[in-house]
Amino acid sequence: MKSSFLQTVRLALKSLVLQKMRAGLAALGIFIGTTTVIWMVAVGEGVSHQAQQQILELGASNIIVRTKEPAESSEGQDSNSRLKTYGLLRNDYRRIVENIPSIRRAIPMKELRFELRMGNRTADSKLVGCVEDYFELNQLEMARGRWLTPRDRGKKVVVLADDTAKRLFSFENPIGRTIWVGSEFYKVIGQTKSRSASAAIGGSLDSRDYNLDAYIPLKTLRHRVGDLVMKRVGGDFQGEHVELSQIIVEVNDIKDVDEMAQIIETLLKKYHDKEDYAVVVPKELLRQAERTRSMFNVLLFVIAGISLLVGGIGIMNIMLATVTERTREIGIRRALGATRHDIIKQFLIETVVLTASGGLSGVLFGLSIGPLFRGLRSGITMLSPDFLPPIVHSIEPRIALWSVLLSLFISLGVGIVFGVYPARQAANMDPIEALRHE
Repeated sequence: MKSSFLQTVRLALKSLVLQKMRAGLAALGIFIGTTTVIWMVAVGEGVSHQAQQQILELGASNIIVRTKEPAESSEGQDSNSRLKTYGLLRNDYRRIVENIPSIRRAIPMKELRFELRMGNRTADSKLVGCVEDYFELNQLEMARGRWLTPRDRGKKVVVLADDTAKRLFSFENPIGRTIWVGSEFYKVIGQTKSRSASAAIGGSLDSRDYNLDAYIPLKTLRHRVGDLVMKRVGGDFQGEHVELSQIIVEVNDIKDVDEMAQIIETLLKKYHDKEDYAVVVPKELLRQAERTRSMFNVLLFVIAGISLLVGGIGIMNIMLATVTERTREIGIRRALGATRHDIIKQFLIETVVLTASGGLSGVLFGLSIGPLFRGLRSGITMLSPDFLPPIVHSIEPRIALWSVLLSLFISLGVGIVFGVYPARQAANMDPIEALRHE
């Protein structure tokens, strides 16, 4: 029994060796399908992982309350007004701190676009008025100097982000130097290390580049710059009166996040006539990212599965053509005593060998996506530095074990499913008619 099976295997392999080109092309379809499954899922996992890391950096136990410009009313009175007043108030911050006892801390901040100058050098920077806890919350690190302290409140001191410092001072040490912030001098007391930008997450959070910031005490921003900012729109000047850009509320227990978010929203709704704020819960974004990831993987797998299906159909076509070409061989084997079961086994073994070799080589090539992706990205960046969007530079493909096992399993299944019909066609031939075939 065992020797009969081994003999059938040898015959199947010998037949494939005699038709190397045909066998190679048949296996190529399975190879492409298997590789596509692994690569597409790996890239999808990499994008998903990056999005989840961005959300986790915000803190799953944090509630983000943001200022947003309200939609213009249908009558259009807002669009004709030269002064717009909207957004979070300092009173909102005080009400949150005083009325919600189960929070660890609340961190207010305000940011504005500002031109910083040092001699003839300028930097179009984001001026961030913040408190001391902002540093820890956003996972910043100091490259030199120090961060803001309580004794700096109200003083004209500034901490520069990495790119901002390099634009103003090139390779010089900025600590202790003075720069123009608007129309006033500020003393540089620190410089932060370079920090990777956070990507936009859905429609809830905007992307954030921390390397072009300049940080000053929130109290200083209020007294020196004020809440009113004038902008030139067309030929007219328009003013925006905004007290705070954002308040981050850190909750003691992650289980209370959803409840606290509802309380904050109710509190704000009571004192705001228009919807000029947004309450964002990173925990909900994390769940949304998980759901999106699952749907994305299903979509990718369906697309890649179609590739495997096409490869399977190609193998069936080739095996049907092979059966026709080897009609005489089949007749001779039947005349020498081979049963229909032996013929089915031979042709099934051939298709399984084809799909297994294509599947295994596809898996091996699929596992190389990491170095190939990085090499391709480096090559494109060398040829055209601005060709790829910034997010591509931070993506790292992540191989999912389930995609490797599933693609290999499906490739073998394809071999069996699409090999059964040609094998049965061969086995059902009349031996006498097969021997007459030329």
